[in-house]
Amino acid sequence: MTSNTRKYCTIALTVAFFVFQMYLALVKQLTVMLQTPLHMCFALALVFLYNPIDKGYQKNLKKKAEKNGTTVTDAQLNKYAWARYFDLIFFAAIIFVVYYTVGNIDRLRNFDKVTSQVLNIDYVAMVCIIVLLLEAVRRTLGNILFFFIIAFIIYSWTAQYFPKGSVFYTKGKSFPKMLKTFCAGMTMGENGVYGTPLTTSCTSLFYFIVFGAFFSECGGGQLLIDVGLKFSNKSSGGPAKAAVISSGLMGMVSGSAVANVATTGVMTIPMMKKIGYEPEEAGAIEAVASTGGQIMPPIMGVGAFIMAEMLGVNYLQVAADAIIPAVAYYFGVFVLVSLLAKKRASRSTQSEDAAIEVKNPILPRLYLLLPVVVLIVSIMNGFSLMRSGMYGIFVCLACNVLSFFLAHGTKDAWNNIVNGISGSNFAGLKQLWGAMMDGAKSAAEIAIPTAACGIIIDVMTEQTSLATNLSGVIASLGMSNLFPALLIGMIGCMLLGMALPTVAAYLVGVTLFVPTLRSLGIQPLVANMFVFYYGIMAQITPPVCVASYTAAGIAGADAMKTGLRGMLFALVGFLCPFVFVYNPAILLQGTVIEIIIGAAQLLVGTYFLALAVAGFFQRELPWWVRGVFFVVALGFISPDVISTVAALVVGVALVAWIMMSTKKVKTA
Repeated sequence: MTSNTRKYCTIALTVAFFVFQMYLALVKQLTVMLQTPLHMCFALALVFLYNPIDKGYQKNLKKKAEKNGTTVTDAQLNKYAWARYFDLIFFAAIIFVVYYTVGNIDRLRNFDKVTSQVLNIDYVAMVCIIVLLLEAVRRTLGNILFFFIIAFIIYSWTAQYFPKGSVFYTKGKSFPKMLKTFCAGMTMGENGVYGTPLTTSCTSLFYFIVFGAFFSECGGGQLLIDVGLKFSNKSSGGPAKAAVISSGLMGMVSGSAVANVATTGVMTIPMMKKIGYEPEEAGAIEAVASTGGQIMPPIMGVGAFIMAEMLGVNYLQVAADAIIPAVAYYFGVFVLVSLLAKKRASRSTQSEDAAIEVKNPILPRLYLLLPVVVLIVSIMNGFSLMRSGMYGIFVCLACNVLSFFLAHGTKDAWNNIVNGISGSNFAGLKQLWGAMMDGAKSAAEIAIPTAACGIIIDVMTEQTSLATNLSGVIASLGMSNLFPALLIGMIGCMLLGMALPTVAAYLVGVTLFVPTLRSLGIQPLVANMFVFYYGIMAQITPPVCVASYTAAGIAGADAMKTGLRGMLFALVGFLCPFVFVYNPAILLQGTVIEIIIGAAQLLVGTYFLALAVAGFFQRELPWWVRGVFFVVALGFISPDVISTVAALVVGVALVAWIMMSTKKVKTA
């Protein structure tokens, strides 16, 4: 397939993908066993078009040449171009899956695992679907998730051969029965590949990912960044605070810590370094701020939508319940960067010139936030997530047209809309076309891991008894003490988060650990949020901390040191899940008085935690004072009344002592 053919096919498929999803949102939804497989097939086709079979070879070749200071010839790049003919086989398989789904829709819609017959064509379709997903995962997400899924597939066929009584043992079946069960569970019903994760991708994630692309392209993304810059420029450590505000605002919409770092970090990290932040500090602050966007309501990237589907509750309920921990997270980071700036200033007599210029006034551009307002209001008024997302996209388009009329006047507006304006902050039709292409590509890349995780979930819950066995083992550890069970859940979720994308890590974590936490008396929302948080925190946890590595690359810093700093700076994010397990009022699960007291405890504890991490309060603090502040913070974060009162007494006394002793030193 030539590059031009690939280009035109990509454009045609993107348009078809959009038309299909718009039909579902604005006209009517189809049966799940039709719309979900078609959504997956569109995603598969786009992934194979954007990632030809030899793309990995070319990428490695360019990296090697760049490292050695050499150039790559066209002959070297096209050495394995002939392998792209294999992609035609994959496209043929996708077409077959579409034919199979449409042709057998009545049978699939009414399929019963126990009484219905599995035909030979069903087995062929199952093999095609699983092979296509595995190859798509390998091309987009690398080998880790690829081998992870293969391991689970192999396990589903060998679980009966593990020692009886072990956590991995499952009672065996005959081969024909096992084959039928595997096929029926994976690709012939609303479980497995076509389970809740992929259904959520089809009915909500697509629209919000595309909305984020249009919102950013229409100037909303730049506006959020400029708001962060404007409100922090005049304060101490302005660029660091700008990174916190801008990255938090952008992260809510984008849902990607790495994309967030790449977008805002190119501006904030150099400025942080310019005013004296160490490269590792600058990179860590940006990584921590960008990662937190995924836990910040109202949009929370795409996590809130998946969690709402898994819990069977309204999306707004999830977003509202998550607000206090998210505020505590950013409050802690904001206080920390402020203290670090003061600490740095206390060591230097030079005044810092930290302002980052905001080129365009903010007030005239506030109408660009209208798409977010319309999106949230639509959801609050009871519209479906897919329809609300489409309304938000339409308002983005309207804001884009309005931008041109405001910027260039009525006379030249149409020509500018058609041709685009080079260097303008407002997007023309060319830029909007690019937003549509980027949005469809991002949605496809989300659909693939959600579908692939359906395989893992089905193996653990339907094909074997792994989830039940594992839950029993962890629950037995937590019967006498909840803490060990939480610790195992935390480590497990973080390991998943290091190996898998955030969405995939959450979905697998829900299957593995939520049943255990539920059996220990933890509320469903609390258990899901616990798993969700640690899947996200893995983005800044060494040794695999992709957000920190990206920030380190921009800062020119050591990647591992940046990761360790980021983990330290985001300490409140690692403690919050334990807090809301022991005190669910933090997630609005309690009376008004309980919620207010819990929020106050968390915020005060977060402040003392920031003092301990920064090592500064009016003056630099010795190690033992920092240690006491850390213990005080834990006392506040604990819901126990005695520990809170003791922490309050010790904390206030220590702060008063530092203030008085510092005043004496200054007077002397």
